[in-house]
Amino acid sequence: MTQLTDKEILAALQDAQAIRSGHFVLTSGRHSGQYVQCARVLEDPALTTRLAQTAVERLPGGLDIDLVAAPAVGGLIIGFAVAQALGVKFIFSEREHGAMVLRRAFEVPPGARVLVVEDVVTTGGSVGEVVDLVTSSGGTVVGVVSLIDRGGEKKFNTPYWPLLRLEVESWEPDSCGLCADGVPVYSPGSRRLS
Repeated sequence: MTQLTDKEILAALQDAQAIRSGHFVLTSGRHSGQYVQCARVLEDPALTTRLAQTAVERLPGGLDIDLVAAPAVGGLIIGFAVAQALGVKFIFSEREHGAMVLRRAFEVPPGARVLVVEDVVTTGGSVGEVVDLVTSSGGTVVGVVSLIDRGGEKKFNTPYWPLLRLEVESWEPDSCGLCADGVPVYSPGSRRLS
């Protein structure tokens, strides 16, 4: 299976109508005029498998990975696919009373080398929480993979390998021109589910 190019990844997002325009509240709480709905791309199992394989092939050589961890809900499908491509186990974290936790008897074995996988990263708040959870459980985070990096400063400090970087502008709610113009806001992310 050949690696997907950045151009092919962008085309897949566009073909799936995953890049949406409007007024959105991102998982980070920031507002944006664009939203990347990766679930639309991940509807296609064959494409998801190719994206995961591309992510694995782009990792630095010699990187030992024992486990993949992802935050629910966004990282579930791509996290599982990356774990499958690596041939390692997969776990996910969930929010309980607002905090990321491991449930369902998931564990991070002491000393496990863990790759954290997410669909879209803006500030990386959820990723940072998973990194902290893995570390506090006795694992070592070797890096982070995502389908999309929306740009900007991140709330985690580990090696990061996004498949595609999309510089999409976002604002704090109090400086959002779309709010000032009265444009209806939509919150499509998964944070509101917890």
